[in-house]
Amino acid sequence: MTLMKYNRPNKDVASKRFSDIMDEFFNDALSARRDNFVPSIDISETEDQFLISAELPGMKKEDITISLENGRLSISGERNIKSEENGKKYHRVETSYGSFERSFQLPDNVDEESISASYENGLLDISIQKNEQEVKKQIEIS
Repeated sequence: MTLMKYNRPNKDVASKRFSDIMDEFFNDALSARRDNFVPSIDISETEDQFLISAELPGMKKEDITISLENGRLSISGERNIKSEENGKKYHRVETSYGSFERSFQLPDNVDEESISASYENGLLDISIQKNEQEVKKQIEIS
């Protein structure tokens, strides 16, 4: 059995209670999230490296891809919904699922060969060493 909320056919906003309007707003927002998984990403910098942390709960490291092309670092993957098992049926799912891709343009002063990544307890950590020899060029105006 699947539980569904009954929506009254009256579409007149003035006749709706405030709580009904809020329920519709948040239920629509939550149901839209299910097919649109966007992981939270933190980017920080130390004196000698850039650090990227991505929250990817419930994912296996085999489901995550990190690539670098033309100075653009991309993180992609897919978080799949758990299938019904042992007679268990879900009546409400608020967890976001689906495929995602996040890309970031790296600055010029990084050592692309030094990029390393680790994944533990749903947290992907990427570290990128800075390359002090790579500096922006000054262009003289003629």
